[in-house]
Amino acid sequence: MHRPRYLVLFALSLMALAGCPRNAVKPTADAGAGGTGETVQSTGADAAGTQAAGVGTEGVGSAGGGSSAPAASRIIYFDFDSSEIRSEFTAALGEHARALTQNAAVRVRLEGHTDERGSPEYNIGLGERRAQAVRRALMLQGAADAQLSTVSYGEERAAVIGQAEEAWAQNRRVEIVYLN
Repeated sequence: MHRPRYLVLFALSLMALAGCPRNAVKPTADAGAGGTGETVQSTGADAAGTQAAGVGTEGVGSAGGGSSAPAASRIIYFDFDSSEIRSEFTAALGEHARALTQNAAVRVRLEGHTDERGSPEYNIGLGERRAQAVRRALMLQGAADAQLSTVSYGEERAAVIGQAEEAWAQNRRVEIVYLN
């Protein structure tokens, strides 16, 4: 009987936070060194300014996110040919983990993406490794296995079209999609 009241209060407090200003997470601009053929991932250089314009910083209640989603960045960027989570995304993942541990009913889908370089097969595998890396990070901070699902789109769902590092860096990502 108390749980529905708690959920309503929780949802209202999150909606109130949606209107609060927040700083955008800005990736570092360090060019990824080449590696083997892959969906080339770099450190997220942002010459196009798409990060500052709000890409990856969707707030509560935005498309694809329910009212249980924290205001933290929902996009985790990766270096070229890497599935290692960069330290600049640790705090954002901590916020997502807290939201998941505080509400067991919340579910998220972790969508792995790559840039266009590399074979389609390699890119599907790399996208999956990235999604699994984010899954492990969330679980280490208390999220339940049942709350998390993963999918890899490889190079098929580019965020930015282009054949330059600025575009490739925006495509090397995992998107955290709140399902309820």
